[in-house]
Amino acid sequence: MRRAILAAAAALLALGVSTPAAAALQVFACEPEWAALSTEIGGDKVSVYAATTGVQDPHQIQARPSLISKARTADLTVCTGAELEIGWLPMIVQQSANKKIAAGGRGVFQPTDYVKLAETPASLDRSQGDIHAGGNPHIQSDPRNMLPVGKALADRFAELDPANAATYHARYAAFATKWNAALAKWQAEAAPLRGQQIAVQHRSWVYLENWLGLHRVIALEPKPGVPPSSGYLAQVLEVLKKQPVKMIIRAAYEDGRPSEFVGQRAGVPAVMLPYTIGGSDQAKDLYSLYDDTLNRMLKALK
Repeated sequence: MRRAILAAAAALLALGVSTPAAAALQVFACEPEWAALSTEIGGDKVSVYAATTGVQDPHQIQARPSLISKARTADLTVCTGAELEIGWLPMIVQQSANKKIAAGGRGVFQPTDYVKLAETPASLDRSQGDIHAGGNPHIQSDPRNMLPVGKALADRFAELDPANAATYHARYAAFATKWNAALAKWQAEAAPLRGQQIAVQHRSWVYLENWLGLHRVIALEPKPGVPPSSGYLAQVLEVLKKQPVKMIIRAAYEDGRPSEFVGQRAGVPAVMLPYTIGGSDQAKDLYSLYDDTLNRMLKALK
């Protein structure tokens, strides 16, 4: 049997046939959107593992052995940063004992390093709730941020794998052309949303608000990351009587009861947005993520 296998392999080589080469880079992506962007830029030159799904809260993930195992072989982590994963990623990196992805190394890529962050706190005080020292990390809710992040990611791939640098840069250029066309389409479709007043369950939509020109009246959490009491929700309802909103939005991974409670009493739709790929059945990739986000919000206006 061994001779037969060796003979078959020799025959394939003689014919110029080879098995597919292994991916040059192993990528550990913390969130689905960065896994998808890594694949867009890297193609078959990268092997991408997504550590979370669209229905998981990226703030709170268990450091499971399977995640540690994947981190152990990674050449690069692509994780939001700005302390979004501070509750679980450092433990995974430490347990992996992988020097490539140790803090401060070139095997660490944080998309928030390439975008101007909003809501940077003037001071740090835990009494203010779950705030992030560097600013709001939820940059993926504005699709325009995919362009500077994608460019920086192509550069990092090229740095770590110079043999395929031309491929990474060419794939980014193709992505940017297609993405700019999609941005123009989304901007036109979103015109009815501009200037609308909304409420949010958690303060994770500032970049979406800036992109679409939405005005946030209030958040249902009294402080970031602090679940609302019935007394606080009563205060929210009083605010909405004076400043009516068109909808209340929340992420797919969040408990829908607060937004549904307020929505029913205020007479406005409570809208679940996918937040990331896999957050809804329709959000299957980067493009359909924003298609579905806009479709859900436009439907709520009607």
